[in-house]
Amino acid sequence: MERTQVPNTYQIGEVCQILAKDNPELRGKGGCWGIVNHVGEFSCTVTMWDGEYTVRINHLKPLNYLESECQQVQEISGKRSHAVRLIALVECIPIRSLETVKSLLQSLGKLNRPYLTAVEEKLLTLLESEYGRIP
Repeated sequence: MERTQVPNTYQIGEVCQILAKDNPELRGKGGCWGIVNHVGEFSCTVTMWDGEYTVRINHLKPLNYLESECQQVQEISGKRSHAVRLIALVECIPIRSLETVKSLLQSLGKLNRPYLTAVEEKLLTLLESEYGRIP
């Protein structure tokens, strides 16, 4: 029996939630949000807290954010990406600290709101000040 393919209705800049389902590449990413940066016929490439992933549309759930909320999420994503790059560049971080920082960033990736609280903003700022700025 032939399956009817659902058309891809996602748009670049849209915020969606990851549904890990049976995809081993997405293990541990279920519930995290990502920003669509490429739309294919039956898949999208999304930017998440730890990189880019190309996933089938059945592994995505739209969050139906307003355009202004999507822009807020894109700003948050930029801050997280910056923090992840900092971590990758700094080799002197003790392994225990690195695990803590990754856990924090992953937790921020699972937020179901398009903004950071003042405390979350401070945590990201602290990471940046603790480990330096990227030139």
